[in-house]
Amino acid sequence: MRLAKLEELETIKPFDCGDSDLNGFLFENARFYKAEMIANTFVLESDTTTIAYFSLLNDMISQTMMDKNLWRKLRKRIPHQKHLGSYPAVKVGRLAVSLEHKGKGLGRELLDTIKQMSINHQSISAMRFLTVDAYLAAVPFYEKNGFRPLLNAPQGNTLPMYFDLKPLV
Repeated sequence: MRLAKLEELETIKPFDCGDSDLNGFLFENARFYKAEMIANTFVLESDTTTIAYFSLLNDMISQTMMDKNLWRKLRKRIPHQKHLGSYPAVKVGRLAVSLEHKGKGLGRELLDTIKQMSINHQSISAMRFLTVDAYLAAVPFYEKNGFRPLLNAPQGNTLPMYFDLKPLV
């Protein structure tokens, strides 16, 4: 297995996670997002297949986008003299594991990799949080991996969530 940035790959090997939107992003949109400097996609592959992938892009957590009680809880983590109206984040735009590799802990390992990548690249651009618009079915997965809701209720079929990177440093 190897993890590579999408632009390092000549072709994308076969992949199916069981979700046509996530499959379609990898094959139809990921290269466009890279070319337009919107998101970077990383692909985990074997010799013959794509095992999983994730896309990362810039984001922020803002006072205007959160429920007031949740905002107060989030700000308690930050020293008072540094309270701002928004904080830098990296968004997990997409994360998908192939059907044949689901349930083996790979999603958790990928999130751990994303967390470590974010911490290791603080010299390039600072970010305090990871964010994700989690599909409702995936909310328990993200909660098990330390993510907390940004809102008290879903927005359509997703729930915006965050993870604080600071305790990992």
